[in-house]
Amino acid sequence: MGAAWWTDVPEVPITCFNTVSVMSRTGKSISLAAAAQPAAVTRWWSAFRSSELLLLGYFTYVACLAIAEHRALGYRLAAAVMPLLVSAAAIAATRHGQTWSSMLRDWVPLPLVLIAYWQVNWFDSAPLVARQMQWVAWDRELLNGFGLRAAIESLGPVIPALLEFCYLMLYVIPFLCLAALYWTGQRRRVDRFFQVLLGGTLVAYALLPHFPSVPPRLAFAGDSLPHYTGIFRQINLWVLDHLDIATSVFPSGHVAVAFSSVFGLRRALPERPGLTAMALVAAMLVFIATIYGRYHYAADGLASIAIATGVWGFCEIVEVHA
Repeated sequence: MGAAWWTDVPEVPITCFNTVSVMSRTGKSISLAAAAQPAAVTRWWSAFRSSELLLLGYFTYVACLAIAEHRALGYRLAAAVMPLLVSAAAIAATRHGQTWSSMLRDWVPLPLVLIAYWQVNWFDSAPLVARQMQWVAWDRELLNGFGLRAAIESLGPVIPALLEFCYLMLYVIPFLCLAALYWTGQRRRVDRFFQVLLGGTLVAYALLPHFPSVPPRLAFAGDSLPHYTGIFRQINLWVLDHLDIATSVFPSGHVAVAFSSVFGLRRALPERPGLTAMALVAAMLVFIATIYGRYHYAADGLASIAIATGVWGFCEIVEVHA
């Protein structure tokens, strides 16, 4: 396959390319419009955007894992259907796509991220108690020994409320980053954004079943909890109790989404550092919120930041050598 699927191909109406030509790797001038036509698809993966290939790879992994771990028949069937649906939708959109369907493909990966996350709940197992004990010991030192909790609560409920709000708004961050590409007129770079967002997020999700663990707020009830409980924390607790997975918290899915969005935005819009800076501040607040609110261990978030950084670096290296 090489790196051909990773190439940044503009996703805008074909008519925009009617008079535009580029140099192919062989040195021959070709029309982007012609290159984008379904008839020019010579390899099966050419029908897919890189974002769709990443989703296809993840859902295939989940299907294989469900079979390998002998999960319930319903789970195995549901897992097997997802890669088929992604493949069929991508191929159909490529062959018969219109402008509206091309734009729809920009946004569909975002709700599919939630489906990918909820699938992890099929792989529950006994938590790694020894590791949780080590992780919570580090958190106690961070929150109490180094005074992180006292610093956060130094202004009363103000900073705790801000942290809880950012945590609640976590899944809005990718939508805002994608909207920023539209706003700046750089929709053609959507796949560059998704290469990092989906790469970092899905790698983190793929690791979750292999590190079963319980959130510190439940595993160590009453230990280093926040002293302030406002409306945003109440909403967060309700969402976690009713919509979150129970399989694992390592690595942190929230932090993976936040930092993968930041690095994806940086990759897609390097000329807009101000937007990246704002997204980075939001991601940092989400990370701190996971620790302060006892939704995650600090180790969970650090692992996710490392994953997101690694995926971003990998994307840059692949592009250089493409």
